[in-house]
Amino acid sequence: MNKYKKTQSLKIIIARYGIWLALLALIIILSIASPVFFTVKNFLNVFRQISITSVLAIGVTFVILTGGIDLSLGSIVAIAGVSAASFAHPGKFPLIVSISAGIGIGIVFGLFIGVLVSKGKVASFIVTLGVTTIARGMALLIAKGRPVSNLAENFNFIGNGTVLFVPIPIIIAIVVLLLSAFLLNKTKFGRYVYAIGGNIDAAYASGINVDSILLLVYVICSGCAGLAGVMQAARIQVGQPSIGSGYELTAIAAVVIGGTSLAGGIGTIYGTIVGSLIMGFISNGLDLLNVSSYYQQIIQGLIIIGAVLLDVTTKGNRQA
Repeated sequence: MNKYKKTQSLKIIIARYGIWLALLALIIILSIASPVFFTVKNFLNVFRQISITSVLAIGVTFVILTGGIDLSLGSIVAIAGVSAASFAHPGKFPLIVSISAGIGIGIVFGLFIGVLVSKGKVASFIVTLGVTTIARGMALLIAKGRPVSNLAENFNFIGNGTVLFVPIPIIIAIVVLLLSAFLLNKTKFGRYVYAIGGNIDAAYASGINVDSILLLVYVICSGCAGLAGVMQAARIQVGQPSIGSGYELTAIAAVVIGGTSLAGGIGTIYGTIVGSLIMGFISNGLDLLNVSSYYQQIIQGLIIIGAVLLDVTTKGNRQA
């Protein structure tokens, strides 16, 4: 009996703190493997690199918590970046216009997806797969198949500037993190999101306006993708219609690695950030160790598969 209790206690500890222990172990291993890794400069570089992925991952966390999925993130990043860049030429429009254009186009797509999922009862996988193609095609049309360049300095500052030595993208990601954590942990909306993911039929029966919550969830997700598109365009100083391929998989992997269940109802925003850090540190560490980008893709793919297997396993343990 005591042995059984010890085993159960160990499982609980792993479930609660395993992701943090994994992050700590990864930092220690990479610090030993590369003397350049554990430096302030490198850490700021990693945080800047994962800021866009983190914003995407935070947005899709809301969707996955309800038991849905969003495969359109990369394409929305592309069309948002192109849209923002189109209004960011020097002396043409105020900065707020270009930012609003990028985030706004994301919100519009979120409304479209949300209506089809909540009102039309179409599977989120199918809807977002279709939106992936639509958004990518529209991005190419808006940009006329070419990168949108010659952007204003104040727009480029969003992706490359600093405040007290802290890069702007990191500040943006932190603000999104805090707002999202507040929404999920301190509001009725957050409780309803978890309730829908836990048991959607019970959520309907308890009087929750499920359709409205699902609509808002997809608006938040696509709005975050729109913001990420603005950040990406500002960072590379061009609106690139072909960018964003694979972003959705990286974001979803970060969410699942962070402990959010693909079945919905279980997960945290803070776990998502840890998942993003793990993905970022692995990529950064492999770069520092001069590992070929081809091998990096294989490793990232294996990580995604491993994260899904872990989710399935832990789900089975919870049901048992």
